[in-house]
Amino acid sequence: MTTGGIAKRVTALADGRELIYFDDADTTLGPERTHDARTLDPRPPAATMRQDVLTGDWVSIAAARQNRVFLPPVDQDPLAPQTPGNPSEIPARYDVAVFENRSPSFGPDLAGVPNSPRGLDDLAELGLGRTRTSIGRCEVVCFSPEHEGSFGTQTPSRARTVIEAWADRTEALSALPGVQQVIPFENRGEAIGVTLHHPHGQIYAYPYITPKTQQTLETIHRTTPDLFQRILDFERTGDRVVLSGEHWTAFVPFAARWPIEVHLLPHRQTPDFAGTTTAERDELAGLYLRLLRGIDALYDSHTPYIAAWHQAPVHRGRDTFRLHLQLTSPRRAADKLKYLAGSESAMGAWIADVTPESTAKNIRKAMERA
Repeated sequence: MTTGGIAKRVTALADGRELIYFDDADTTLGPERTHDARTLDPRPPAATMRQDVLTGDWVSIAAARQNRVFLPPVDQDPLAPQTPGNPSEIPARYDVAVFENRSPSFGPDLAGVPNSPRGLDDLAELGLGRTRTSIGRCEVVCFSPEHEGSFGTQTPSRARTVIEAWADRTEALSALPGVQQVIPFENRGEAIGVTLHHPHGQIYAYPYITPKTQQTLETIHRTTPDLFQRILDFERTGDRVVLSGEHWTAFVPFAARWPIEVHLLPHRQTPDFAGTTTAERDELAGLYLRLLRGIDALYDSHTPYIAAWHQAPVHRGRDTFRLHLQLTSPRRAADKLKYLAGSESAMGAWIADVTPESTAKNIRKAMERA
């Protein structure tokens, strides 16, 4: 049992991958779950990372992912509960289910296998032709057994269950050998590149600190340890706040890059979901639903987005890097998307199409309509 009356039930799939059910506090399901009786091929070997010597970044070459399912028909949804005609990944009816990805970008191997990373100092060295095994773990988080939807279409109770799953998995994955950072995220909409309409997200347990986080840690080192608190205080006095509660505030950032971009921060220093309190998780369930439903109400059709929860690395910056959401969408009008041109894609030099203040105003109005 986790917090808030949410039950956790651990089992395994036919090939040994971990499968975890999280039952809503108000679930109608019983405790028993159907066994996965499929006969599955062995999992592919872990991918290999290659280093870009110009930047120091590591790129995982995960060729097995080429075979993943692409926009299947409803009756072959791989995230729906199994039926006689659909041998999906989840054998039983569920509220929220988390399982290891069959063809992950990182893992299933962990530290200790041949050519695995030998810590952060090893990864920071530069050299031509450097490779390491892509250790770690990638998990799929199914928000609902229904075929279509997103986090924003869930009930408050279900949203709270997903948040509990994020916290549970963050703690568990952070303890795995060789894992350096854990990031939950949701991709929504074909314009983003989604290949499954089933409401779900993912959690990546990386063998390195991601480039975006490394840059943020360096900025904190160059400025002040309480940088996130100063940003929050600055934004809360302006006109870019879209909603706020006792424990969380959401705002369009001062220098937003995307046509739709919202950050959501807790009011106190918290490195990751595992460090949040019950009260913070309870409030987040409602606030996050309001935010996502407002984003969807901006236009007459669903808004594509990437919602990434940035968390502190496992072993660095935990007293300065703060848990926060970065939600971005390329949608700049009802029938227009922002495509990254040469300046953004090649040079990393962003040019915004709309002002952050007007975006915040539009989101506040959409939240009222929603």
